[in-house]
Parts: sequence; C-alpha cells; structure tokens
Amino acid sequence: MHSPSPRTYNAVNWVGLWTLYRKEVYRFLKVHTQTISAPVVTTLLFYAVFALALGGAVRQVGGVPFLEFLGPGLVMMAMAQNAFANTSSSVVIAKVQGNIVDVLMPPLSALELGLGYVLGGITRGVLVGVVTAVAISLFVPMPLSHPLYILYHGVMACMLLSLLGLIGGIWSEKFDHIAAVTNFVVTPLSFLSGTFYSIDSLPEGWRFVAHLNPFFYMIDGFRYGFIGQTDGTTGTGLIVMALTNLALWALALRMLHTGYKLKA
Repeated sequence: MHSPSPRTYNAVNWVGLWTLYRKEVYRFLKVHTQTISAPVVTTLLFYAVFALALGGAVRQVGGVPFLEFLGPGLVMMAMAQNAFANTSSSVVIAKVQGNIVDVLMPPLSALELGLGYVLGGITRGVLVGVVTAVAISLFVPMPLSHPLYILYHGVMACMLLSLLGLIGGIWSEKFDHIAAVTNFVVTPLSFLSGTFYSIDSLPEGWRFVAHLNPFFYMIDGFRYGFIGQTDGTTGTGLIVMALTNLALWALALRMLHTGYKLKA
C-alpha cells in the first residue's frame, strides 16, 4: 500500500470549487418549500393584486397590455431577490454560527470562494425565475421575442445580486446588518427600477435618475427579451450590466483576499 500523500492542485482547485458550489445548491434545495415555492407564490400574489386592482380594465403601456408588461418584471424581481438571499444568508449564517472557518481553511483562492458562492446564488435565482415564469404564463402571455436577451440579463442580474449578497454578507456582523442592506439598498433599487411602470411616464429629472439605477437595465433588458419593448437602449444595458458586475467582482475579490471581517 502506498502511504497517503498531499493532494496537489493545478491553477484551479476544481474539487474544492465544485464542493463549495454543490454545498450552496444543496443548502437551498433541502428547504425548497421556503427557497423556491414561497417566492413563486409571493410573485403570483403580486400579480393577482395588480390584476384585481385593474378590475378587468385593459390598460396598456406603450401598446402592450399592462399585465403582459408586468410579468417579466415580476419574474426578474423574484430571480434577483433570491440570488441575493442565497449568498447573503449563507455567509452571514456561517459567520454568526462560527463555522465560516470551514470554508476559509480549505485551499481555495479568493476567486474560487467567490465563484462557489456566486454560482450557487445564480443557480437559485435562475431556478426560481424559470418556475415563476412558467407559473405566470398560465395567466398572461409570456412571448419569447429575444431569448438571448432573456438569458443574458437573467444570468447577469442574478450574478449582480449574488455579488451584492456576498459583499453584504462579508460586511455584516449580524442579521440586522444584512437586513439593513436589503431594506435600504436592494428593495428601493428594485421598486424604483421600472418594474411596475414605464419610466417614460416619469418627469424628465426622475427619468434621468432612473437611468443611473443598474437595476433598471436588468429589468428593462429582461422585459425586452419577452415583449420586444424597451424604455432604454439595449446596447447601453448590456454594457452597464457587464461593467457593474466587473466592479462588484473586484470589490468582492478584494474583501475575500484580505479576509475583511472574515479572519480574526
């Protein structure tokens, strides 16, 4: 028999990365009623409230029936919020329970740690989005005008919120802190992104402010993929999403590399 020897890794620790990713996926699948079913029900309740409020009136936004205009935005909100919740809760719970050391001790680089968490958040966000879109399509048409835009903005939006969740989780020292990030950053940006309205209806000054919100571009591009209508410029949205994610990646990797609020 050969004596045990240390495992060697190449440039990327694929075993460790896959293990961390699988842990993140199993973590939310184990409580799928809370992490997948509940967001779908909540989204359908949002849709029902708006449908009942209209009382059968056929309101249109830019020539598109309002409920058809609303559907993609609700799907995106469900995707984004769950991607954020996955990474933020995973990091905060590990810090509060004191088992964050189990993630920091293995031979994983900052990039591998970040990828493991973020890919887990993207997986949950996309899964919730697919289920929510299927559920909403039972009540309102969900045409696929530009599938590649749906794929791009769906994945990039989940990445953006996963990175925000990772950064917020690293910064937070207790659950109150991550709740503050949710209440004062994620929720306001989500509701002011044009999910429930067209920003063309806003005064010029507020329209300019809306274009500074990266959440607007993920909602607008995702909706464009379904109904073929946009309030902004599709090319600008593609670039803004890419640059925003690059900036968040740089910040997240810096925090992981330095061990900010992770290592004593």
